[in-house]
Amino acid sequence: MKNLIEYIAKNLVEKPESVVVHEVAGEKTTIIEISVDREDIGRIIGKKGRTARALRTILNAAAMKQNKRAALEILE
Repeated sequence: MKNLIEYIAKNLVEKPESVVVHEVAGEKTTIIEISVDREDIGRIIGKKGRTARALRTILNAAAMKQNKRAALEILE
């Protein structure tokens, strides 16, 4: 799941080298934390949060295939 989000994020931003993705595994939920360059934060969030919502939907679909739960946090 981490690799999927990292791949998508690197293709969305202008500075792909600044994309950092961490995976924090809990008992029931896996949290994916993504951090990008300050100038690219708007590209990850999108208009009215549409891109962020799409990323969360993709992440949840990938997690469901593995019978897990996942959450995406965008760090500034």
